[in-house]
Amino acid sequence: MPAFERRVLLGGWLVALPALIGIAVLLLIGIPDRVLCWSLAIAVMVATALIARWQHRRVVYPLYTLAGLLEALREGDYSMRGVRGGVLGDAIYDVNALADRLQQERLQFEDSSRLLGKTLAALDSAVLVFDHDVRLRLLNPAAQRLLAGDRSTLIGRQASELALDALLAAPDARVIKHTFPGRSGRFDIRHAPLRNEGRSGQLLVINDVGRVLREEERQAWQRLLRVLGHEVNNSLASIHSLAGTLATLIEREPLADDWREDSRSGLQVIGNRAESLARFLAGYSRLAALPPPQKREFDLAALVQTVARLEQRTDVQVDAGAPLHVQADPDQLEQALINLLRNAVEASSMTGGRVVTRWRAEGERVLIEILDDGPGLPGSDNLFVPFFTTKPGGSGIGLALVRQIAEAHEGGVSLSARSDAPGVMAQLWLPL
Repeated sequence: MPAFERRVLLGGWLVALPALIGIAVLLLIGIPDRVLCWSLAIAVMVATALIARWQHRRVVYPLYTLAGLLEALREGDYSMRGVRGGVLGDAIYDVNALADRLQQERLQFEDSSRLLGKTLAALDSAVLVFDHDVRLRLLNPAAQRLLAGDRSTLIGRQASELALDALLAAPDARVIKHTFPGRSGRFDIRHAPLRNEGRSGQLLVINDVGRVLREEERQAWQRLLRVLGHEVNNSLASIHSLAGTLATLIEREPLADDWREDSRSGLQVIGNRAESLARFLAGYSRLAALPPPQKREFDLAALVQTVARLEQRTDVQVDAGAPLHVQADPDQLEQALINLLRNAVEASSMTGGRVVTRWRAEGERVLIEILDDGPGLPGSDNLFVPFFTTKPGGSGIGLALVRQIAEAHEGGVSLSARSDAPGVMAQLWLPL
């Protein structure tokens, strides 16, 4: 029996003890006179009242302490603790343990809330949370900037008042043009249902994709200008230097005996350099002006075999796969395969190896592979960057054009080292 129950039971017997003693006295001495009888009755009543008061304090005060601890927990004050050695030691111990756990959970919740707040504040995406009445309950600083309002004026307003109801009703994962109070442009709209306290809500995330695209466009222009500037400056520097040399040569009096030959040689170098620059710019124009693919159905096997026959420097082995008909632009795909096959033949010519081309269906796509026995993959990550080349006299257009054609068909291209032999495997895939 727990200590508190024993003390309550003992106190109950103590309260009844004066009456029991009075009855025992009467049984022992018989019925006394009236005065003694009243005196005994009064003594029994006083003793019973004193013991009852003592018992009341022993029972009620520990319960007051326990009630105070529970009230503190209910109000969220987890710092109060009870003395574990009292009559309610087990209950106080459990309440103290509960307070410790609740305090720890509160600290973890506050840490998580601070971390969530800092994360939301650092996001460039606007995050908004609406309750079951479609009223705004939470938003991050990016959302405040997008809506051009203070947090106090935005919280509690309905989505219709903020002109966001159409975004919540629209299909998920859409890119739309929209004008917000703080910004206009193209935005990626995503929303999802939420549950809070048993009620439904909605999460709305708005990403400004226009700004990302503008930044990518700016970086692309910077890369293009660096490449064009480097190539044009190299050509112009050579032409300017040679022109100055030729001007000095023909101004000499008297003219040197070999001035014609020197002039002819210098002009030839200037012409070659200008022609090289013209080819470079023509290659860029071809890359930049690639038209959209005109897709139609055709036999892939016939196209691959035609491309293989176009290569006259070596015999290209064609490992015929299953007959496949694809929806693509045959002219653009032929140009892409010619570029890949040309690179493979040039690589294999260094080692006297062979070139193999093959195709197969793989899931929802068709995969075209060209394998060579060349020296292997160049040590660079810029192989598909326009105007980057590892070959003397190369334009750096071929692989960039191949990738552009593949991506225009919602496919891709990759170069990787062969696992079964030295050389490179080029893979071009298109959706079936």
